[in-house]
Amino acid sequence: MTDISERVAQLDFWTGSVELQYLTGGITNVNFFVEDATGKYVVRTGDDIPVHRIMRFNERNAAKAAERIGISPEVVYHEPGILVMRYIDGRTLTEADVREQRNLTRVVELIKRCHREMVRELRGPALAFWPFHAVYDYAHTLEEDDSRMTPRLPEFVGYAQQLERAVGRGEMVFCHNDLLAANFLDEGERMWVVDWDYAGFGSPLFDLGGLSSNNQLSEADEQWVLEAYFEADVPERLHYRFKAMKAVSLLRESMWSMISELHSDLDFDYENYTEENLGRFFNAWDEFRQFQS
Repeated sequence: MTDISERVAQLDFWTGSVELQYLTGGITNVNFFVEDATGKYVVRTGDDIPVHRIMRFNERNAAKAAERIGISPEVVYHEPGILVMRYIDGRTLTEADVREQRNLTRVVELIKRCHREMVRELRGPALAFWPFHAVYDYAHTLEEDDSRMTPRLPEFVGYAQQLERAVGRGEMVFCHNDLLAANFLDEGERMWVVDWDYAGFGSPLFDLGGLSSNNQLSEADEQWVLEAYFEADVPERLHYRFKAMKAVSLLRESMWSMISELHSDLDFDYENYTEENLGRFFNAWDEFRQFQS
């Protein structure tokens, strides 16, 4: 941590004296709040993480595109492993906040803008994101690294295969792919979305399913989100595919945590996070099976 903070404090970007504060809560990056003579900033630090398919050029390109359409803070400086953004004086949402109708309405509008507008502002190469690829790749890595979950990997892959068949083919858009409550900032009249580590071309249903699974939306909330996003009544087949994506979003998050148990140096209880998300996954799997029947 000391080496990282010293590197951040010594960036050529700063003007005058620098005040630096570590931001808690990151489970992939180490982040700081920094104030210098010109203003307030947030600094995200982290190298590529191939085991999670995180490539920092992709995060940077996505963040800049999101800035250009007005849904994410301004990127003011970057260098390898460092991304500096303008500080937004807003409140980080909780899951309960996301479920409030006023906030949910604004969140869905952000998602629609991401999916419909970012592709026009995206510069350079960009990654794809397919949650089933992530699950299968994680399974191979966990087996190779002798994870405590190795005996259960065939079970998890089996779930993913059934869900992938249920999802089938569909529309491809540019997605955020990590719609946790903590990635939304409320500035009052304006809502922002941050943290573009996993951004890439993929299915809009994954963002919608992830929004539900990450924030424990009710059945009524899910129905409203789908109708608001698609601006139409939702046919049963689409709702079925949504339920499958919701389930795989939790399976992917669970296996992401299993990988992090082995590969992350951050001070975070990944084993507990794994168990929490597996519990959510099995609830979503039951929902999917009930809808299927």
